[in-house]
Amino acid sequence: MGQPKETIRQKKSAKTLYDVVMNMPLENYEKAKACTRELLHHLTERGYKGAVTSMGHLSELKEDIEGRFRQGLFDKEFFRERLGWLDFRILNGLPEAKSIIVVAVPSPQSQATFNCNGQKWALILPPTYVAYNATTKQTQGFLAQILNPKGYDVAPTALPLKLLAVRSGLAEYGRNNITYVPGMGSFLQLVAAYSDLPCTEDRWREPQMMQRCQNCQACQKACPTGAIATDRFLLHAERCIVFHNEKKGNVPFPTWIDPSWHNCLEGCMHCQRACPEDARFMHWIEETEEFTQEETALLLDGATQDQLPAETVRKLEHLDILNDLDRFPRNLSVFFKKPA
Repeated sequence: MGQPKETIRQKKSAKTLYDVVMNMPLENYEKAKACTRELLHHLTERGYKGAVTSMGHLSELKEDIEGRFRQGLFDKEFFRERLGWLDFRILNGLPEAKSIIVVAVPSPQSQATFNCNGQKWALILPPTYVAYNATTKQTQGFLAQILNPKGYDVAPTALPLKLLAVRSGLAEYGRNNITYVPGMGSFLQLVAAYSDLPCTEDRWREPQMMQRCQNCQACQKACPTGAIATDRFLLHAERCIVFHNEKKGNVPFPTWIDPSWHNCLEGCMHCQRACPEDARFMHWIEETEEFTQEETALLLDGATQDQLPAETVRKLEHLDILNDLDRFPRNLSVFFKKPA
């Protein structure tokens, strides 16, 4: 009989890993380690950053979210509308998943300029609003392109990406609860995928805030709604402008929101514009479109896609906001009702 294969547990120089990895044949461990190194190298070449963490932490992610809800830290309406889609089950035909890969993709702002009654408003779409789904699919496809030839597969997730990125060691929270990655600030989109690639080095940690935020209140002072609180670290998300201007268009803004607080077509940039970490990215705007007075009037009136000129549809598709038409009458009206 041949000698039994050496396992990673028998290799003294190896790092401490979860049992599922520690009991695997050493040759499999070395293959996974090399593949992980190559994957992270390819991500870096693209200007991305990534981390690989063990599937053993999936239950911790779930408890982090559900525990906060039980403690009353999430507004019930916010939890139902914005976190109800989370799914911690392993779906999509990858029952042997061993790791979760999370990637940070640099993401610029976009700008839509609207004309109405002699006024012109150049409104920002924050990072991640343009091509969000396309970026997710392209990044997951890139992961598959690297891993499939090595014998590993990937599958989509429905996980809390900011929390995953911070706990995996890829990102840190700002005081505003947005995630920051070195070299990207908060101008990024997070993408995750399950994989059967074993995790060979785990950087899992407790959520933490950037050191620079410890003595900085810039975002807190810039937030007009009080969403960035002094009584706790977790954002009062139900008070964030983003929560309200992303609702269905037939839901009016609460009366406590001052119209002057609005600053984007969708989303909000108050805290990011005030953040020193983002200062060098603030002028990074790539996709732009301008809408004529006639086009703006149609959007304010709630025109549906089939009621819009082809050129208007093209502009909306280019900015990836065609599916948000129902929000435009409400979101645009606050700008054209106040002084330019």
